[in-house]
Amino acid sequence: MNSIITKINFKNEPVLNYNLGSPERDELTSEIYNMKNSFVDIPLIVGGKEIRTEKKGKCILPHDKNKVIGEYHIASKKEVSMAIEEALKAKQEWEEMPWQSRVAIFLRAADLAAGPWRAKLNAATMLTQSKTYKQAEIDSACELVDFLRYNAHCLQQIYSQQPISSAKVWNRTVYRPLEGFVFAVSPFNFTAIASNLSGAPAIAGNTIVWKPASNTVYSAYVIYQLYKEAGLPDGVINFIPGKANEISNTVLSHSDLSGIHFTGSTEVFQNLWASVGENICNYKTFPRLVGETGGKNFVVAHNSANINSLCRGLIEGAFEYQGQKCSAASRAYIAKSIWPTVKEKLLEKASKLRVGDIEDFENFMGAVIDQSSFDNIISYIEYVKNSEDAEILHGGNYDDTVGYFVEPTIILTSNHNFKTMKEEIFGPVLTIYIYQDEDYLEILNLVDKNSEYGLTGSIYARDRYAIVQAEKALMHTAGNFYINDRPTGAVVGQQPFGGSRLSGTNDKAGSVINLMRWISPRVIKETLSN
Repeated sequence: MNSIITKINFKNEPVLNYNLGSPERDELTSEIYNMKNSFVDIPLIVGGKEIRTEKKGKCILPHDKNKVIGEYHIASKKEVSMAIEEALKAKQEWEEMPWQSRVAIFLRAADLAAGPWRAKLNAATMLTQSKTYKQAEIDSACELVDFLRYNAHCLQQIYSQQPISSAKVWNRTVYRPLEGFVFAVSPFNFTAIASNLSGAPAIAGNTIVWKPASNTVYSAYVIYQLYKEAGLPDGVINFIPGKANEISNTVLSHSDLSGIHFTGSTEVFQNLWASVGENICNYKTFPRLVGETGGKNFVVAHNSANINSLCRGLIEGAFEYQGQKCSAASRAYIAKSIWPTVKEKLLEKASKLRVGDIEDFENFMGAVIDQSSFDNIISYIEYVKNSEDAEILHGGNYDDTVGYFVEPTIILTSNHNFKTMKEEIFGPVLTIYIYQDEDYLEILNLVDKNSEYGLTGSIYARDRYAIVQAEKALMHTAGNFYINDRPTGAVVGQQPFGGSRLSGTNDKAGSVINLMRWISPRVIKETLSN
């Protein structure tokens, strides 16, 4: 009981290969089959109790849009209010639990996710988010496990930081959770992010009201079940799928709101922030607002770039998971002298990309998430087809007969202010602008000024002077900046993730920085001799 833990070791979860005939592949394909041929009725979970309402939403497969594998119950204002009450009711006992016991629950969840729950998490992610097995393994297995374990590692580091004491005085810091409840709002695109948005504040002693994305309630429910299996007490995380406005209006007007942990669109986060501002005099404390939002992520290719690495980075950065990563490469600036070779190799690689059902392990891409996303992406593609300032070099086709499929699309524009160079599309669309080699510094300044976002970006160059110039000129363009690599694929513990400008608060998910946002330190001075 009276032990001091000086270190919680952390090591990134290894990525499995799923080779034909391997145990992990057999287990995954079996789990996919079982999920596809079952039907799940997903309740709200409030204070550990299942609640079913009259309103329901469907859990569909984006690549097979007529296939429904479950229904989820939709929360009304009544259930949201109940969830807040249960979070507040559970708070004292949860925050007073020894921190080692809180950590043990999440470390157990990590071990379950890495072992017996791995196939279940990956299958749910593949089916309801249309991720390939490779993308699911990186996300819902490895990154999810890494978040759980690294948060435990970081929490121990935070708790061990203590102030200096002087003669006859003992100073110490108590790292309290926030006073109130935390509202977690998770996106559709990453199962690991959904887990971390609720899990990071909880491990620090907070209780949570969690609204998952409506089109991925299925995989979010698997996360909740994982936490429950790991021993999470009732009321610590309350699971309330539903309509964003109805939930937010109730949550944001409550006096005990102490924080928001959000990943999603810039517009929605701005609206949340504005609502907090309108209610600021009603709160017992100033809420902590932590958000990761949009991006218009760039690749700049200097004439000294390694062309093979550049082309691989463009393909992977732009088209993995159908370009639906916050960090996806969306605009590229390429030196004129290398463009002919880059174009040839890029189009060759793009021509080999297979799009289709994610159950075919040979496919590189699945479907985009839903009809709304599909319609938005094709509106940009059609805009290009009718424009004199751009042309489609590859792709440009789409089909929603069976699922929401969009070909990987590469656009070439002569206008650096072209619509697809500036606006976030969130789909498999890459726009390229060719610049004169001697205008390299001007292009760096253009990249800086041409976007309101600041999430990720990369520079490809072998010339070290060019790299140094890029680091300096692009200082505020990206919270995660890559040199000779694609602007995607941040690894927990290695590249803490987040951006600024209109890309978010840059509180670096999976780091000490993020966990500190869910903590309110209390410094105690005790005079030992009067």
